[in-house]
Amino acid sequence: MSRKGWLLFIALCVIWGIPYLFIRIAVRELPPPALVFLRTAPAALLLIPFALRGGQLRRVLRSWPWVLLYTMIELCVPWLLLAHAEERISSSLAGLLIATVPLIGAVAYRAFGVADHFDARRLTGLFVGFAGVAALVGLDIASSDALGIAETILVALCYAMGPVVISRRLSHLPAIGVIWTSLAVTAVLYAPAGMLTMPASLSGETIASVAVLSVVCTVIAFLLFFALIREVGPSRTTVITYVNPLVAVLLGVALLGESFTLGIAVGMPLILVGSVLATLRTRGGEPGGDGRGEATTPEDELAAEVPAP
Repeated sequence: MSRKGWLLFIALCVIWGIPYLFIRIAVRELPPPALVFLRTAPAALLLIPFALRGGQLRRVLRSWPWVLLYTMIELCVPWLLLAHAEERISSSLAGLLIATVPLIGAVAYRAFGVADHFDARRLTGLFVGFAGVAALVGLDIASSDALGIAETILVALCYAMGPVVISRRLSHLPAIGVIWTSLAVTAVLYAPAGMLTMPASLSGETIASVAVLSVVCTVIAFLLFFALIREVGPSRTTVITYVNPLVAVLLGVALLGESFTLGIAVGMPLILVGSVLATLRTRGGEPGGDGRGEATTPEDELAAEVPAP
């Protein structure tokens, strides 16, 4: 990759590894509906100039039922559940459970006919990855909240299903138009509950956390993400998924004093190795091949989306 590609890649690995930390901080004072509203509303406002280019929104609105479904399973439901879960479990555990998205996605894509059949390597990856999940949950269940774990696994399931909707129904639409519409719809839907549950006052730490989640982890992250796709291609961009959990775990342990448990020590390498084996594909135009020289379009940007927590 070029130097620019490496810089974009490293930046996104960090930016999409830190939301779990800031969500954990924010939910100490903010109820989940208020947090979702405060994250999506400013982000939607900041992205308006980008969404209005080239008549993107007109194209998106023609497919509004599928865009609404995508919004529900990629933002509305998972962002609320993740905030609620992080009231109960550590940011490290949340980040690592979300790392199962590629594993769940591999199964979902095959079930919906989006992906090819499983060969021995992919089956091995699924076995190893889900063994890591079993080790993580089994070893940490005594010290963690079962509801929080279940909610986070449901978030991972939602994130895995989003690309299926994209591949089936939204692959022809511009990425930024779909993302802006999803943010705007989520902000509108959560506005009543967000306003009603908003605390009378917030600490500077909470305000800063929300600002980072909205501006850095949403607006700047998506813009950098699209730039990275144009620079290195969709295939290499998805590698971010395997690095984000490591950042989340390290930050949770270093900055919040969270425990590096036996479950994390055993489960993390198994989940990450399993995800790579289950989703890595051969060269020749499939994801995982050489990203250099790939022709990318706004539609490629949407199809290669990595879910932002």
